[in-house]
This record gives sequence, C-alpha cells and structure tokens, in this order.
Amino acid sequence: MLAKRIIPCLDVDQGRVVKGINFVKLREAGDPIEMGKFYNDQGADELVFLDITASSDNRKTIIEVARNVAKQVFIPFTVGGGIRTVEDMRSILLAGADKVSINTAALKNPQLISDGANIFGNQCIVLAIDAKRNNNNWKVYVNGGRTLTGKDVINWAKQGVSLGAGEILLTSINRDGTKSGYDLELTKKISESVNIPVIASGGAGNEQDFYEVFIKGKADATLAASLFHFGELKIKELKNYLANKQIPVR
Repeated sequence: MLAKRIIPCLDVDQGRVVKGINFVKLREAGDPIEMGKFYNDQGADELVFLDITASSDNRKTIIEVARNVAKQVFIPFTVGGGIRTVEDMRSILLAGADKVSINTAALKNPQLISDGANIFGNQCIVLAIDAKRNNNNWKVYVNGGRTLTGKDVINWAKQGVSLGAGEILLTSINRDGTKSGYDLELTKKISESVNIPVIASGGAGNEQDFYEVFIKGKADATLAASLFHFGELKIKELKNYLANKQIPVR
C-alpha cells in the first residue's frame, strides 16, 4: 500500500481563508500565506488552495496568493478556482503551484483537461468533482456547488480520466463542513471506477473518519479544512494515529 496523504484545504474568498457548511455559511479562518507556512511546518503532505468564488463571480483566480505561498512552503500545492484556459494553468504553474485544479471550466469544455495534460503532464491536472447525492446516485455540481449539471459523478470521473486527468479531488457537498464523516460509499465507488489517485473531501470530524475513508472508501489521500484550521486536530497527531492503525503515512 502506498503512503496515504494528508492535505489541508484552504478555501480562499477575497484573499482570506474561509470555511462553511455545505458550501455556505462561511466564516473566516485566517491568512492563506501564513496558514500555508503553518501547515508546511506541521507535516502536511500537500496543500490545496481553492478560490471558491472565482468561477461564480466570473473572475481570475488568485495568482498573487500562489506566488507568495510558493515562497513560504516546500511541499507540493494545488491551486484551483477560476481556471478556464491553458494560459490560466500556465500562469498558476509559473507562479509556483505544482498542480492546477479544474472543475466548472472542465464541465463546460472537457477538452481543457486534455489540452492541459498534453502540455503540462497528467500529474499537473487535478479534476475537482463536487458531488451531491440524488436518491441512489450522485450528480455533479459546479460554480461552488450552486449549479446542478445533471451529469452522473461516476461517468464524469471516468471521462475525466480518459481525457487525461491525473488525480480526482472528490468533494461530497452533503458532508462538507458537517464533521459527520466522509461519504464512504461515494468515495469507494469512484476509487474503484478509476485508475488514478482519488482525494476524499467533505465531512472529516475525527481521526477515525480518516482511517475509514482510507480502508472502506479506498481513498489515496484525504482533504480536510475546519478540523485543522480551528485546531481541533493536529496533523502530527493524526499521522501517529494512522501509523498505529497500520496505515502507511509519510
């Protein structure tokens, strides 16, 4: 079993880190650059920065934040939100990011996945999928969870892989910020449907939730936000817990 990754997620809105519940009810959590440095020093494996209103506000993502974060951290980090073109990808990567995350733009123009993968490599392209349960299946949402696409999550994940995505960032809107545990059924279905790493996001509430999504959900990595941001769980404590449970961590 490959080492599992622990990834803090910093949702950025107008230059500040925020966190909400089910993608709404946002409250401020801090400065993205300071928090990035903090998590770098605390043993995070990677970081994800998402400009959560860039797509819905129809504006560019925060290149300056990426540039300043790159000066402070020495672990891989991904930037997403408002990335619509290959040139947007290039700008983010030149600013110091290791990967770009695309969501809304990929649904509107799936060719963007292939174009990015062909130019920058599959490993640079993270397909972010925001999923909401609809009876016995899940549908894809875009624009920060505001807009239903009608697209089936599993089919879209498979299509994303065929187009060249190197990783999937899978967020359960139903679980987001609730601390009720990851959506194990959803994560397992996606993990078993694709042959690229799946990052589980949405719902982390305690150490056991991470263990269960690695074992039952078959995730390759986990994303968490409020649990880390507000000091309820430290990354080193989590990694010690997982190591004691025979889960390989870095």
